[in-house]
Amino acid sequence: MPTRPILRCLCILTLSASSLTAAHAADVQVAVAANFTAPMQSIAADFEKATGHKVVAAFGATGQFYAQIRNGAPFDVFLAADDTTPEKLDKEGLTVAGSRFTYATGALALWSASADYVDAKGDVLKANRFAHLAIANPKTAPYGLAATQVLAKLGLTQAVAGKLVEGQSIAQAHQFVSTGNAELGFVALSQISKDGAITSGSAWKVPASMHDPIRQDAVILQKGKDNPAARALIDYLKGPAAAAVIRAYGYQN
Repeated sequence: MPTRPILRCLCILTLSASSLTAAHAADVQVAVAANFTAPMQSIAADFEKATGHKVVAAFGATGQFYAQIRNGAPFDVFLAADDTTPEKLDKEGLTVAGSRFTYATGALALWSASADYVDAKGDVLKANRFAHLAIANPKTAPYGLAATQVLAKLGLTQAVAGKLVEGQSIAQAHQFVSTGNAELGFVALSQISKDGAITSGSAWKVPASMHDPIRQDAVILQKGKDNPAARALIDYLKGPAAAAVIRAYGYQN
């Protein structure tokens, strides 16, 4: 009866393959710019299914992460909201040389949680009838800096100065608007849209020509140089599955 030994061999091989995958799985600690929260959560889930590695992500302001990394924070990979911060870390010898690349180019939006509050051209800003305008801290958050560039281009810097409500990250700026503490605010398009449609409230998609490009770079940090999950995540971010998610949230890549 030859079938029984063959079946036993197949079971042994299957178990061995599963054990091998588990043995090579690793955790990767990732610092992620707040604007990329939703797409990263989706990408992380797909990445874990595809590789067996586990993503442990922290979300926040790029400037704050920079300070933490310089002070020894235990991150393997950094997904910034700009390209200048990872470049600085490169020059300071805190990254794996050659691992830096642009994973997404972000878009800015003026958003209100109320339907029909923000018009399609952003003229609500010029009308200046609102009490509070939320932005992210321009010193630590690239989307906040982009917001100040838009206001300057429109000649509204002084007019709205007393109405600005600053969040430490773009996530907090979004929270100010979503809770009604600010009638409107500048947020990342990825926070309020999916597959090209605004998911709630009303918004003006700010033309990219009105601010510096928001190129977002990823890099492997020195702590992650020997972590196979760090390299695997960077490779996955460059692949078609991640690219589809990134585009769905309004980014270019």
